[in-house]
Amino acid sequence: MITLAATQHPPLIPAGLLTMAYLVAGLLFVLSLGGLSQQETAKRGNVYGIIGMTIAIAATLLSGITNFAWLIPLMVIGAFIGMVLAKRVEMTSMPELVAMLHSFVGLAAVLVGLASYLNHGDAAHEMVHQIEILLGVFIGGVTFTGSIVAFGKLRGSIGSKPLLLPGRHMANAALVLVCIWPLGVQFIGAEGTGGLTALIIVTVISFVLGMHLIMAIGGADMPVVVSMLNSYSGWAAAASGFMLDNNLLIITGALVGSSGAILSYIMCRAMNRSLANVIFGGFGTTAGATPVGGEQQGTVTETSAEEVAGMMDDAGSVVFVPGYGMAVAQAQHVIHEISETLRGKGVEVRFAIHPVAGRLPGHMNVLLAEARVPYDIVFEMDEINEDLPETDLVVVVGANDIVNPSALEDAASPIAGMPVIEAWTARTVVALKRSMAAGYSGVENPLYFRENTRMLFGDAKETLTAVSEKLG
Repeated sequence: MITLAATQHPPLIPAGLLTMAYLVAGLLFVLSLGGLSQQETAKRGNVYGIIGMTIAIAATLLSGITNFAWLIPLMVIGAFIGMVLAKRVEMTSMPELVAMLHSFVGLAAVLVGLASYLNHGDAAHEMVHQIEILLGVFIGGVTFTGSIVAFGKLRGSIGSKPLLLPGRHMANAALVLVCIWPLGVQFIGAEGTGGLTALIIVTVISFVLGMHLIMAIGGADMPVVVSMLNSYSGWAAAASGFMLDNNLLIITGALVGSSGAILSYIMCRAMNRSLANVIFGGFGTTAGATPVGGEQQGTVTETSAEEVAGMMDDAGSVVFVPGYGMAVAQAQHVIHEISETLRGKGVEVRFAIHPVAGRLPGHMNVLLAEARVPYDIVFEMDEINEDLPETDLVVVVGANDIVNPSALEDAASPIAGMPVIEAWTARTVVALKRSMAAGYSGVENPLYFRENTRMLFGDAKETLTAVSEKLG
């Protein structure tokens, strides 16, 4: 990276054309985000993003960089690895992949900051440049290790229970203050590369802070954490853009950072969490983060695939509520088959999606789109809750916390106040689960013990396949 900076040459294309290329790429990125905001236009949004990134890479390669002997092989290797991973990773593992990719962005920002400092340039702008480096390295370090911890929690290699150390907020604040003073002041005031030691210490502290912040967040809040880390990675990229004097990287980073922050805010509202709770690792409340055990609250009523098929035949309206269990079982395709069969018989079929269902924002929407479920029968929680009391049958497929009545009825519950899909208000509920194990947050769900609930145990794909066969 230092060598690349040292061999920067005049652009191979006119400066005006380079600026225009960056402007077009930036506009395409904006169009990409706009397209991704709706299912119907998501594919188009991806195309815009691909075209914009292709233009950005081509323009950057023509901006005066001559070390192609190093760049091209690295780009080819990276592209090959990314392509292989994208093909092999299942949708259930996509959240872990996204978290790991965020860590790469953070690490890149750290390395760019260190290289930029060792190759410091114009003394007239040295103080501003050093502030950019300090911020970029700090944000990048937090993003790097925080994303790795999130990856471990999502994968299950790190326990979902939050690490709530005594005085953790004071410790986090102390680490931030140390990075500002004396280390930050010492780094900015140093001549030449004399502040390298201080910068390395800041890097190490940011690594520790990133790990501690995410370790203090429980598994139930991981969807918000992934979104927030996405925002961090964007700001880290923007900081790298300032360090490299690359306007497109600044624009792209700002787009990713701001959109990630907005999405995190929306998801926090959907989970009744404050944004500070996520950013500072459980600050202010531990609601929803601490798994809760306890004895079962009653007895469950089991059902069979044949009985469920009969319920569907007799129903005038059916609502499917997909959860992470559907993703694990890869049951979205058989659900689509059942929905088409029912619609062919004149049954009103709809899908209810909670904003934080799964392990990633939009996880359930993507799975249903993959199974070719029509967009016009997929509804958000707020759109369908008021219709559930008039619904004959609600089928909960591998969802737990997002249909838990404790969120609205038990003020002492760890998920109290969290908006949920009110499945229990329907005439009949069928809940598909492998066992009576609690959800990802560890909170038991009283829905399963209600009089109008029937439990269908087993792998969701296998049990629904049996239901589909009975429907005929």
